[in-house]
Amino acid sequence: MKLTDKQSALRDAQTAEKSTRLLYQESRLAQKRLRTLLKFLPDSVFVFTLDNTVEYINPAFERIFGWTLKEIKGKNIRFIPDHLNDQAKQGMKQLFENQAVHDFETQRYTKDGRILDILINGSIFYDEDNLPAGQILILRDMTIEKRMAKSNKIMFKISNALHQYQELGGLIALINQEIQKLISVEGAFILLADESKDQLYFFSAQYRDLESENKFKKIRFPADQGVSGRVYKTGEPLIIPDVTKCSFFLQRVDDETDLVTENILSVPIKLKDRTIGVVSVVNKNHGEFDNTDIELLSMVTNTIALPIENTRIHEELRKSYEELKTLNHAKDKVINHLAHELKTPIAVLKASMTLLLKKFKALGVENHLIESVLTRGQRNLNRILDIQYEVEDLLREKDFKAYNILNKLLDACKDELTTLIETETENVDIVSRVHNTIESLFGPTKIQSRTILFDKYLTKQIEQLRTKFMHRTCLLNLQMDTNVSINIPTEILDTITKGLIRNAFEYTPDAGNRGHPGTMGKTSWI
Repeated sequence: MKLTDKQSALRDAQTAEKSTRLLYQESRLAQKRLRTLLKFLPDSVFVFTLDNTVEYINPAFERIFGWTLKEIKGKNIRFIPDHLNDQAKQGMKQLFENQAVHDFETQRYTKDGRILDILINGSIFYDEDNLPAGQILILRDMTIEKRMAKSNKIMFKISNALHQYQELGGLIALINQEIQKLISVEGAFILLADESKDQLYFFSAQYRDLESENKFKKIRFPADQGVSGRVYKTGEPLIIPDVTKCSFFLQRVDDETDLVTENILSVPIKLKDRTIGVVSVVNKNHGEFDNTDIELLSMVTNTIALPIENTRIHEELRKSYEELKTLNHAKDKVINHLAHELKTPIAVLKASMTLLLKKFKALGVENHLIESVLTRGQRNLNRILDIQYEVEDLLREKDFKAYNILNKLLDACKDELTTLIETETENVDIVSRVHNTIESLFGPTKIQSRTILFDKYLTKQIEQLRTKFMHRTCLLNLQMDTNVSINIPTEILDTITKGLIRNAFEYTPDAGNRGHPGTMGKTSWI
Protein backbone atom coordinates (compact mmCIF):
# COMPACT_ATOMS: atom_id res chain seq x y z
CA MET A 1 0.00 0.00 0.00
CA LYS A 2 1.34 3.32 -0.96
CA LEU A 3 2.12 5.86 1.67
CA THR A 4 -0.50 8.22 0.32
CA ASP A 5 -3.11 5.55 0.58
CA LYS A 6 -2.20 4.86 4.19
CA GLN A 7 -2.35 8.54 5.03
CA SER A 8 -5.75 8.83 3.32
CA ALA A 9 -7.10 5.82 5.23
CA LEU A 10 -5.81 7.28 8.48
CA ARG A 11 -7.53 10.56 7.82
CA ASP A 12 -10.78 8.75 7.01
CA ALA A 13 -10.53 6.76 10.23
CA GLN A 14 -9.87 9.88 12.25
CA THR A 15 -12.80 11.62 10.59
CA ALA A 16 -15.04 8.65 11.27
CA GLU A 17 -13.88 8.50 14.87
CA LYS A 18 -14.49 12.20 15.29
CA SER A 19 -17.92 11.88 13.71
CA THR A 20 -18.74 8.90 15.93
CA ARG A 21 -17.56 10.79 18.97
CA LEU A 22 -19.76 13.75 18.02
CA LEU A 23 -22.73 11.46 17.45
CA TYR A 24 -22.11 9.83 20.82
CA GLN A 25 -21.88 13.20 22.51
CA GLU A 26 -25.03 14.35 20.79
CA SER A 27 -26.72 11.12 21.79
CA ARG A 28 -25.62 11.55 25.40
CA LEU A 29 -26.82 15.15 25.31
CA ALA A 30 -30.16 14.06 23.85
CA GLN A 31 -30.51 11.39 26.49
CA LYS A 32 -29.67 13.94 29.19
CA ARG A 33 -32.22 16.35 27.78
CA LEU A 34 -34.78 13.55 27.58
CA ARG A 35 -34.11 12.54 31.20
CA THR A 36 -34.42 16.19 32.27
CA LEU A 37 -37.66 16.51 30.31
CA LEU A 38 -39.06 13.32 31.81
CA LYS A 39 -37.94 14.37 35.26
CA PHE A 40 -39.75 17.70 35.17
CA LEU A 41 -42.68 16.74 32.94
CA PRO A 42 -45.85 17.31 35.04
CA ASP A 43 -47.68 14.41 33.36
CA SER A 44 -47.01 10.76 34.13
CA VAL A 45 -44.99 8.76 31.59
CA PHE A 46 -45.44 5.01 31.62
CA VAL A 47 -43.39 2.67 29.42
CA PHE A 48 -44.09 -1.05 29.34
CA THR A 49 -43.23 -3.99 27.12
CA LEU A 50 -45.49 -6.16 24.99
CA ASP A 51 -46.00 -8.53 27.90
CA ASN A 52 -47.24 -5.57 29.99
CA THR A 53 -44.28 -5.47 32.37
CA VAL A 54 -43.07 -2.05 33.46
CA GLU A 55 -39.87 -0.78 31.84
CA TYR A 56 -39.89 2.85 32.95
CA ILE A 57 -41.94 5.40 34.86
CA ASN A 58 -41.02 9.05 35.34
CA PRO A 59 -41.02 10.97 38.67
CA ALA A 60 -44.45 12.46 37.93
CA PHE A 61 -45.88 8.93 37.77
CA GLU A 62 -44.30 8.14 41.14
CA ARG A 63 -45.70 11.36 42.63
CA ILE A 64 -49.23 10.94 41.25
CA PHE A 65 -49.75 7.19 41.52
CA GLY A 66 -47.49 6.40 44.48
CA TRP A 67 -45.36 3.54 43.06
CA THR A 68 -41.60 3.88 42.54
CA LEU A 69 -39.71 2.48 39.57
CA LYS A 70 -37.77 0.19 41.89
CA GLU A 71 -41.05 -1.33 43.20
CA ILE A 72 -42.63 -2.14 39.85
CA LYS A 73 -39.86 -2.41 37.21
CA GLY A 74 -40.20 -5.72 35.39
CA LYS A 75 -43.58 -6.33 37.00
CA ASN A 76 -47.15 -6.13 35.77
CA ILE A 77 -48.86 -3.25 37.61
CA ARG A 78 -52.57 -3.82 38.12
CA PHE A 79 -54.14 -0.40 38.45
CA ILE A 80 -57.07 -0.70 36.03
CA PRO A 81 -60.45 -0.73 37.88
CA ASP A 82 -62.40 -3.95 37.32
CA HIS A 83 -65.37 -2.13 35.81
CA LEU A 84 -63.05 -0.65 33.14
CA ASN A 85 -61.32 -3.83 31.94
CA ASP A 86 -63.38 -4.01 28.74
CA GLN A 87 -62.69 -0.34 28.02
CA ALA A 88 -58.94 -0.91 28.51
CA LYS A 89 -58.95 -3.81 26.04
CA GLN A 90 -60.74 -1.64 23.50
CA GLY A 91 -58.15 1.12 24.00
CA MET A 92 -55.30 -1.33 23.54
CA LYS A 93 -56.84 -2.61 20.33
CA GLN A 94 -57.16 0.95 19.06
CA LEU A 95 -53.53 1.62 19.95
CA PHE A 96 -52.18 -1.35 17.91
CA GLU A 97 -54.45 -0.68 14.96
CA ASN A 98 -53.53 3.01 14.68
CA GLN A 99 -50.05 2.88 16.27
CA ALA A 100 -51.26 5.71 18.52
CA VAL A 101 -54.11 6.77 20.79
CA HIS A 102 -55.19 10.33 21.54
CA ASP A 103 -57.22 11.83 24.44
CA PHE A 104 -58.54 8.51 25.68
CA GLU A 105 -60.58 9.19 28.86
CA THR A 106 -60.53 6.54 31.58
CA GLN A 107 -59.74 5.95 35.26
CA ARG A 108 -56.86 4.32 37.15
CA TYR A 109 -56.18 3.35 40.76
CA THR A 110 -53.35 4.80 42.81
CA LYS A 111 -51.22 2.74 45.16
CA ASP A 112 -53.31 3.83 48.17
CA GLY A 113 -56.62 2.90 46.52
CA ARG A 114 -57.74 6.30 45.26
CA ILE A 115 -59.26 6.40 41.80
CA LEU A 116 -58.15 9.10 39.37
CA ASP A 117 -59.70 10.43 36.18
CA ILE A 118 -57.04 10.00 33.45
CA LEU A 119 -56.54 11.28 29.90
CA ILE A 120 -54.22 8.96 27.92
CA ASN A 121 -52.09 9.75 24.88
CA GLY A 122 -49.64 7.11 23.66
CA SER A 123 -47.99 5.21 20.87
CA ILE A 124 -46.14 2.00 20.02
CA PHE A 125 -42.30 2.08 20.06
CA TYR A 126 -40.15 -0.23 17.92
CA ASP A 127 -36.80 -2.06 18.18
CA GLU A 128 -33.80 -1.99 15.78
CA ASP A 129 -35.59 -4.39 13.45
CA ASN A 130 -38.62 -2.09 13.34
CA LEU A 131 -40.73 -4.56 15.26
CA PRO A 132 -43.16 -3.46 18.03
CA ALA A 133 -41.28 -3.56 21.33
CA GLY A 134 -43.77 -1.95 23.72
CA GLN A 135 -45.92 1.04 24.47
CA ILE A 136 -45.24 4.48 25.84
CA LEU A 137 -48.17 6.30 27.42
CA ILE A 138 -48.58 9.79 28.84
CA LEU A 139 -51.22 9.83 31.58
CA ARG A 140 -52.59 13.23 32.49
CA ASP A 141 -54.38 13.43 35.86
CA MET A 142 -57.73 15.14 35.14
CA THR A 143 -59.34 14.30 38.50
CA ILE A 144 -59.48 17.78 40.01
CA GLU A 145 -60.27 19.42 36.69
CA LYS A 146 -63.14 17.01 35.95
CA ARG A 147 -64.51 17.16 39.48
CA MET A 148 -64.45 20.95 39.43
CA ALA A 149 -66.21 21.00 36.06
CA LYS A 150 -68.77 18.51 37.39
CA SER A 151 -69.10 20.51 40.61
CA ASN A 152 -69.61 23.77 38.72
CA LYS A 153 -72.27 22.16 36.55
CA ILE A 154 -74.10 20.77 39.57
CA MET A 155 -73.75 24.03 41.53
CA PHE A 156 -75.18 25.93 38.57
CA LYS A 157 -78.09 23.50 38.42
CA ILE A 158 -78.74 23.87 42.16
CA SER A 159 -78.41 27.67 42.07
CA ASN A 160 -80.71 27.87 39.07
CA ALA A 161 -83.34 25.83 40.92
CA LEU A 162 -83.21 27.65 44.28
CA HIS A 163 -85.75 30.33 43.37
CA GLN A 164 -88.17 27.73 41.98
CA TYR A 165 -88.80 26.02 45.32
CA GLN A 166 -90.79 27.60 48.13
CA GLU A 167 -91.12 24.29 49.98
CA LEU A 168 -88.10 22.76 51.61
CA GLY A 169 -88.84 19.14 50.63
CA GLY A 170 -88.55 19.58 46.87
CA LEU A 171 -85.41 21.72 47.15
CA ILE A 172 -83.52 19.30 49.39
CA ALA A 173 -84.52 16.26 47.30
CA LEU A 174 -82.96 17.95 44.26
CA ILE A 175 -79.82 18.88 46.19
CA ASN A 176 -79.45 15.35 47.50
CA GLN A 177 -79.70 13.83 44.02
CA GLU A 178 -76.95 16.13 42.75
CA ILE A 179 -74.72 15.34 45.76
CA GLN A 180 -75.05 11.63 45.02
CA LYS A 181 -73.88 12.23 41.44
CA LEU A 182 -71.08 14.61 42.46
CA ILE A 183 -69.38 12.35 45.00
CA SER A 184 -70.43 9.07 43.30
CA VAL A 185 -71.81 7.27 46.34
CA GLU A 186 -74.45 4.68 47.14
CA GLY A 187 -76.42 6.93 49.47
CA ALA A 188 -76.67 10.64 50.25
CA PHE A 189 -78.53 12.05 53.27
CA ILE A 190 -79.36 15.53 54.51
CA LEU A 191 -80.02 15.70 58.23
CA LEU A 192 -81.43 18.84 59.82
CA ALA A 193 -81.35 19.86 63.46
CA ASP A 194 -84.43 20.16 65.63
CA GLU A 195 -82.92 22.70 68.01
CA SER A 196 -85.86 22.65 70.42
CA LYS A 197 -85.31 18.92 71.09
CA ASP A 198 -81.56 18.83 70.38
CA GLN A 199 -82.07 16.07 67.82
CA LEU A 200 -81.06 15.29 64.26
CA TYR A 201 -83.54 13.84 61.78
CA PHE A 202 -83.33 12.65 58.18
CA PHE A 203 -85.03 15.33 56.14
CA SER A 204 -83.99 13.83 52.80
CA ALA A 205 -82.59 10.39 51.97
CA GLN A 206 -81.33 9.61 48.47
CA TYR A 207 -81.09 5.83 48.54
CA ARG A 208 -82.29 2.78 46.62
CA ASP A 209 -86.03 3.48 46.33
CA LEU A 210 -88.86 5.49 47.88
CA GLU A 211 -89.78 2.76 50.35
CA SER A 212 -86.21 2.63 51.58
CA GLU A 213 -85.99 6.41 51.83
CA ASN A 214 -89.17 6.60 53.93
CA LYS A 215 -87.57 4.34 56.55
CA PHE A 216 -84.89 6.95 57.16
CA LYS A 217 -87.40 9.77 57.58
CA LYS A 218 -88.87 8.00 60.62
CA ILE A 219 -85.56 8.09 62.49
CA ARG A 220 -84.56 10.74 65.02
CA PHE A 221 -81.60 10.56 67.37
CA PRO A 222 -79.81 12.82 69.89
CA ALA A 223 -77.69 15.47 68.19
CA ASP A 224 -74.48 14.26 69.86
CA GLN A 225 -74.68 10.63 68.65
CA GLY A 226 -73.16 8.95 65.62
CA VAL A 227 -70.80 10.31 62.99
CA SER A 228 -73.33 12.95 61.92
CA GLY A 229 -73.84 13.99 65.54
CA ARG A 230 -70.08 14.37 66.03
CA VAL A 231 -69.86 16.56 62.93
CA TYR A 232 -72.91 18.62 63.98
CA LYS A 233 -71.47 19.32 67.44
CA THR A 234 -67.88 20.02 66.32
CA GLY A 235 -68.68 21.80 63.06
CA GLU A 236 -65.82 19.93 61.34
CA PRO A 237 -66.03 17.42 58.43
CA LEU A 238 -65.17 13.81 59.16
CA ILE A 239 -64.21 10.73 57.09
CA ILE A 240 -64.70 7.24 58.51
CA PRO A 241 -63.05 4.82 56.02
CA ASP A 242 -64.25 1.72 57.93
CA VAL A 243 -67.25 2.07 60.26
CA THR A 244 -66.51 -1.26 61.94
CA LYS A 245 -63.50 0.44 63.51
CA CYS A 246 -65.44 3.54 64.61
CA SER A 247 -66.46 3.48 68.30
CA PHE A 248 -69.17 6.14 67.92
CA PHE A 249 -70.80 4.87 64.71
CA LEU A 250 -74.59 4.73 65.22
CA GLN A 251 -75.51 1.13 64.28
CA ARG A 252 -79.17 1.86 64.97
CA VAL A 253 -79.63 3.56 61.57
CA ASP A 254 -78.47 0.44 59.70
CA ASP A 255 -80.59 -1.79 61.93
CA GLU A 256 -83.79 0.18 61.25
CA THR A 257 -83.22 0.50 57.48
CA ASP A 258 -81.79 -1.62 54.66
CA LEU A 259 -78.52 0.34 54.66
CA VAL A 260 -75.21 -1.45 55.15
CA THR A 261 -72.68 1.27 55.84
CA GLU A 262 -69.05 0.56 54.97
CA ASN A 263 -67.55 4.04 54.88
CA ILE A 264 -68.97 7.51 55.48
CA LEU A 265 -68.19 11.17 54.90
CA SER A 266 -70.08 13.86 56.84
CA VAL A 267 -69.85 17.62 56.35
CA PRO A 268 -71.65 20.28 58.45
CA ILE A 269 -74.25 22.66 56.98
CA LYS A 270 -73.17 25.93 58.56
CA LEU A 271 -74.52 29.44 58.72
CA LYS A 272 -72.47 32.32 59.98
CA ASP A 273 -73.45 31.85 63.61
CA ARG A 274 -74.42 28.19 63.91
CA THR A 275 -74.65 24.73 62.35
CA ILE A 276 -78.14 23.80 61.11
CA GLY A 277 -77.55 20.25 59.90
CA VAL A 278 -75.25 17.70 58.27
CA VAL A 279 -74.77 16.20 54.82
CA SER A 280 -73.66 12.55 55.00
CA VAL A 281 -72.66 10.34 52.07
CA VAL A 282 -71.98 6.62 52.44
CA ASN A 283 -70.27 3.83 50.51
CA LYS A 284 -68.22 5.47 47.79
CA ASN A 285 -68.66 3.58 44.55
CA HIS A 286 -64.97 3.58 43.61
CA GLY A 287 -62.00 4.08 45.90
CA GLU A 288 -62.13 5.84 49.24
CA PHE A 289 -63.22 9.26 50.43
CA ASP A 290 -60.48 11.90 50.31
CA ASN A 291 -59.89 15.60 50.88
CA THR A 292 -61.15 16.40 47.39
CA ASP A 293 -64.51 14.89 48.33
CA ILE A 294 -64.54 17.01 51.50
CA GLU A 295 -63.83 20.16 49.47
CA LEU A 296 -66.54 19.39 46.91
CA LEU A 297 -69.15 18.53 49.53
CA SER A 298 -68.22 21.58 51.62
CA MET A 299 -68.64 23.77 48.56
CA VAL A 300 -72.18 22.41 48.11
CA THR A 301 -73.13 22.83 51.78
CA ASN A 302 -71.79 26.41 51.86
CA THR A 303 -74.02 27.23 48.90
CA ILE A 304 -77.19 25.56 50.15
CA ALA A 305 -77.04 26.47 53.87
CA LEU A 306 -78.72 29.88 53.58
CA PRO A 307 -81.39 28.82 51.02
CA ILE A 308 -82.28 25.83 53.24
CA GLU A 309 -82.63 28.08 56.29
CA ASN A 310 -84.62 30.71 54.36
CA THR A 311 -86.93 28.07 52.91
CA ARG A 312 -87.42 26.49 56.33
CA ILE A 313 -88.25 29.90 57.85
CA HIS A 314 -90.66 30.56 54.97
CA GLU A 315 -92.43 27.26 55.66
CA GLU A 316 -92.68 27.97 59.38
CA LEU A 317 -94.10 31.43 58.65
CA ARG A 318 -96.58 29.94 56.20
CA LYS A 319 -97.72 27.36 58.77
CA SER A 320 -98.00 30.07 61.42
CA TYR A 321 -99.99 32.20 59.01
CA GLU A 322 -102.38 29.32 58.31
CA GLU A 323 -102.80 28.70 62.05
CA LEU A 324 -103.39 32.41 62.60
CA LYS A 325 -105.99 32.46 59.82
CA THR A 326 -107.80 29.55 61.48
CA LEU A 327 -107.70 31.21 64.89
CA ASN A 328 -108.76 34.53 63.41
CA HIS A 329 -111.66 32.88 61.62
CA ALA A 330 -112.77 31.22 64.87
CA LYS A 331 -112.40 34.53 66.69
CA ASP A 332 -114.49 36.32 64.07
CA LYS A 333 -117.21 33.69 64.36
CA VAL A 334 -117.31 34.03 68.14
CA ILE A 335 -117.33 37.82 68.06
CA ASN A 336 -119.94 37.95 65.32
CA HIS A 337 -122.05 35.51 67.29
CA LEU A 338 -121.74 37.70 70.38
CA ALA A 339 -122.35 40.85 68.39
CA HIS A 340 -125.46 39.71 66.52
CA GLU A 341 -126.95 36.65 68.21
CA LEU A 342 -127.13 37.78 71.84
CA LYS A 343 -129.15 40.89 71.13
CA THR A 344 -132.45 39.23 70.24
CA PRO A 345 -132.81 36.79 73.19
CA ILE A 346 -131.66 39.47 75.64
CA ALA A 347 -134.18 41.95 74.24
CA VAL A 348 -136.93 39.31 74.52
CA LEU A 349 -136.01 38.52 78.13
CA LYS A 350 -135.82 42.19 79.04
CA ALA A 351 -139.20 42.91 77.46
CA SER A 352 -140.71 39.82 79.16
CA MET A 353 -139.53 40.97 82.57
CA THR A 354 -140.88 44.46 81.98
CA LEU A 355 -144.21 43.00 80.86
CA LEU A 356 -144.28 40.66 83.86
CA LEU A 357 -143.65 43.55 86.22
CA LYS A 358 -146.45 45.54 84.59
CA LYS A 359 -148.80 42.57 84.86
CA PHE A 360 -148.09 42.23 88.57
CA LYS A 361 -148.81 45.90 89.11
CA ALA A 362 -151.93 45.73 86.94
CA LEU A 363 -153.19 42.83 89.06
CA GLY A 364 -152.55 44.87 92.20
CA VAL A 365 -149.79 42.57 93.41
CA GLU A 366 -147.41 44.66 95.45
CA ASN A 367 -144.50 42.49 96.47
CA HIS A 368 -141.17 44.12 97.18
CA LEU A 369 -139.26 40.79 96.77
CA ILE A 370 -140.77 40.09 93.33
CA GLU A 371 -140.03 43.61 92.18
CA SER A 372 -136.47 43.37 93.50
CA VAL A 373 -135.85 40.06 91.71
CA LEU A 374 -137.22 41.34 88.40
CA THR A 375 -135.31 44.61 88.68
CA ARG A 376 -132.09 42.73 89.40
CA GLY A 377 -132.70 40.51 86.39
CA GLN A 378 -133.31 43.52 84.14
CA ARG A 379 -130.15 45.17 85.45
CA ASN A 380 -128.00 42.13 84.62
CA LEU A 381 -129.60 41.75 81.21
CA ASN A 382 -128.68 45.37 80.56
CA ARG A 383 -125.12 44.51 81.61
CA ILE A 384 -125.00 41.62 79.11
CA LEU A 385 -126.38 43.94 76.45
CA ASP A 386 -123.66 46.48 77.28
CA ILE A 387 -121.05 43.73 76.90
CA GLN A 388 -122.49 42.97 73.49
CA TYR A 389 -122.14 46.63 72.51
CA GLU A 390 -118.55 46.63 73.75
CA VAL A 391 -117.85 43.61 71.53
CA GLU A 392 -119.26 45.56 68.60
CA ASP A 393 -116.94 48.43 69.46
CA LEU A 394 -114.01 46.02 69.42
CA LEU A 395 -114.99 44.89 65.96
CA ARG A 396 -115.02 48.56 64.85
CA GLU A 397 -117.16 47.72 61.90
CA LYS A 398 -120.82 47.15 61.19
CA ASP A 399 -122.24 44.25 59.31
CA PHE A 400 -123.18 46.25 56.22
CA LYS A 401 -124.02 43.09 54.29
CA ALA A 402 -126.78 42.29 56.80
CA TYR A 403 -127.79 45.95 56.81
CA ASN A 404 -128.26 46.05 53.03
CA ILE A 405 -130.08 42.70 52.90
CA LEU A 406 -132.52 43.61 55.67
CA ASN A 407 -133.24 47.02 54.16
CA LYS A 408 -133.91 45.46 50.77
CA LEU A 409 -136.21 42.87 52.30
CA LEU A 410 -138.08 45.56 54.23
CA ASP A 411 -138.41 47.79 51.16
CA ALA A 412 -139.60 44.86 49.05
CA CYS A 413 -142.27 43.90 51.60
CA LYS A 414 -143.13 47.41 52.79
CA ASP A 415 -146.53 47.67 51.09
CA GLU A 416 -147.57 44.14 52.06
CA LEU A 417 -146.50 44.71 55.66
CA THR A 418 -148.37 48.03 55.87
CA THR A 419 -151.57 46.42 54.59
CA LEU A 420 -151.22 43.50 56.98
CA ILE A 421 -150.54 45.79 59.97
CA GLU A 422 -153.49 48.06 59.17
CA THR A 423 -155.70 44.98 59.04
CA GLU A 424 -154.47 43.41 62.27
CA THR A 425 -153.57 46.43 64.46
CA GLU A 426 -153.98 50.15 64.79
CA ASN A 427 -150.19 50.73 65.08
CA VAL A 428 -149.53 51.87 61.48
CA ASP A 429 -146.08 53.28 62.37
CA ILE A 430 -144.58 49.85 63.03
CA VAL A 431 -142.83 49.67 59.61
CA SER A 432 -140.93 52.89 60.32
CA ARG A 433 -139.97 51.54 63.73
CA VAL A 434 -138.63 48.33 62.13
CA HIS A 435 -136.64 50.44 59.70
CA ASN A 436 -135.23 52.54 62.54
CA THR A 437 -134.31 49.40 64.48
CA ILE A 438 -132.42 48.00 61.47
CA GLU A 439 -130.70 51.35 61.08
CA SER A 440 -129.63 51.44 64.72
CA LEU A 441 -128.45 47.82 64.83
CA PHE A 442 -126.72 47.47 61.47
CA GLY A 443 -126.53 50.90 59.86
CA PRO A 444 -123.32 52.94 59.42
CA THR A 445 -122.59 55.64 61.95
CA LYS A 446 -120.47 58.76 61.67
CA ILE A 447 -118.15 59.47 64.57
CA GLN A 448 -116.81 63.01 64.99
CA SER A 449 -114.40 64.36 67.59
CA ARG A 450 -115.47 67.12 69.95
CA THR A 451 -113.72 69.25 72.56
CA ILE A 452 -115.09 68.24 75.96
CA LEU A 453 -114.49 69.64 79.46
CA PHE A 454 -113.72 66.39 81.16
CA ASP A 455 -114.64 67.27 84.76
CA LYS A 456 -118.13 68.49 83.83
CA TYR A 457 -118.64 65.57 81.46
CA LEU A 458 -117.57 63.01 84.07
CA THR A 459 -119.74 64.55 86.80
CA LYS A 460 -122.75 64.30 84.49
CA GLN A 461 -121.95 60.68 83.58
CA ILE A 462 -121.67 59.69 87.25
CA GLU A 463 -125.02 61.27 88.04
CA GLN A 464 -126.65 59.41 85.14
CA LEU A 465 -125.13 56.08 86.23
CA ARG A 466 -125.65 56.53 89.99
CA THR A 467 -129.22 55.22 89.91
CA LYS A 468 -128.03 51.94 88.43
CA PHE A 469 -125.88 51.26 91.49
CA MET A 470 -128.22 52.41 94.24
CA HIS A 471 -128.52 48.80 95.37
CA ARG A 472 -124.80 48.82 96.31
CA THR A 473 -123.39 50.09 99.61
CA CYS A 474 -120.26 51.60 98.07
CA LEU A 475 -119.21 55.22 98.49
CA LEU A 476 -117.77 57.11 95.54
CA ASN A 477 -114.65 59.18 96.13
CA LEU A 478 -114.11 61.37 93.08
CA GLN A 479 -110.84 63.27 92.63
CA MET A 480 -110.03 65.09 89.38
CA ASP A 481 -108.58 68.32 88.03
CA THR A 482 -110.91 71.03 86.75
CA ASN A 483 -110.99 72.77 83.36
CA VAL A 484 -109.26 69.88 81.61
CA SER A 485 -110.37 69.66 77.98
CA ILE A 486 -109.97 66.67 75.68
CA ASN A 487 -110.76 66.15 72.01
CA ILE A 488 -112.44 62.80 71.38
CA PRO A 489 -115.66 61.38 69.87
CA THR A 490 -118.41 61.35 72.49
CA GLU A 491 -119.38 57.75 71.60
CA ILE A 492 -115.89 56.46 72.42
CA LEU A 493 -115.60 58.49 75.63
CA ASP A 494 -119.03 57.24 76.76
CA THR A 495 -117.93 53.63 76.32
CA ILE A 496 -114.67 54.20 78.23
CA THR A 497 -116.11 56.08 81.19
CA LYS A 498 -119.19 53.87 81.57
CA GLY A 499 -116.99 50.79 81.53
CA LEU A 500 -114.61 52.21 84.17
CA ILE A 501 -117.40 53.42 86.49
CA ARG A 502 -119.36 50.18 86.09
CA ASN A 503 -116.27 48.04 86.82
CA ALA A 504 -115.40 50.14 89.85
CA PHE A 505 -118.82 49.52 91.39
CA GLU A 506 -119.25 45.91 90.30
CA TYR A 507 -115.82 44.67 91.42
CA THR A 508 -115.74 46.46 94.76
CA PRO A 509 -117.34 44.24 97.40
CA ASP A 510 -119.92 45.84 99.69
CA ALA A 511 -117.78 45.22 102.72
CA GLY A 512 -114.50 45.92 100.99
CA ASN A 513 -112.22 48.86 100.38
CA ARG A 514 -111.07 49.62 96.83
CA GLY A 515 -110.02 53.13 97.56
CA HIS A 516 -107.33 55.55 96.56
CA PRO A 517 -104.28 55.40 98.83
CA GLY A 518 -105.08 57.57 101.83
CA THR A 519 -108.87 57.13 101.64
CA MET A 520 -110.74 55.16 104.26
CA GLY A 521 -114.02 53.30 104.44
CA LYS A 522 -116.20 51.73 101.75
CA THR A 523 -115.06 53.70 98.74
CA SER A 524 -114.44 53.14 95.08
CA TRP A 525 -112.14 55.53 93.26
CA ILE A 526 -111.89 56.48 89.63
